[in-house]
Amino acid sequence: MTLFMLRLLYLIFVRLAGWLVLLGRSQRSKETEILALRHQLAMLRRQVARPQLAWADRAMISALARLLSLEGRRRLFVTPGTLLRWHADLVRRRWIFKRRSQGRPRTRGTIRALVLRAA
Repeated sequence: MTLFMLRLLYLIFVRLAGWLVLLGRSQRSKETEILALRHQLAMLRRQVARPQLAWADRAMISALARLLSLEGRRRLFVTPGTLLRWHADLVRRRWIFKRRSQGRPRTRGTIRALVLRAA
């Protein structure tokens, strides 16, 4: 019985502490977190299996994550590592271009065989 009471008191304390923290946050912070959570819900409702995020979804989550507090970012369904990987992929795609080969063009096989026969 006492274990049950301790557990109940702990849960009540945690809930009250959460409410006190919420009271101390700014209105902008709360609204940003609500926008991020609503966008996540909209994405998850469109899908049954693992979320397949479109580029716009990734951009929206990344932009809103910058505005969220640390606690708000912890509630996102993507990890900070995922956000960093998205950014790295974006940068990589921006700077990838067809590389030109350096130096003299390759010698044709027939000419190479002729030179080898002569040597």
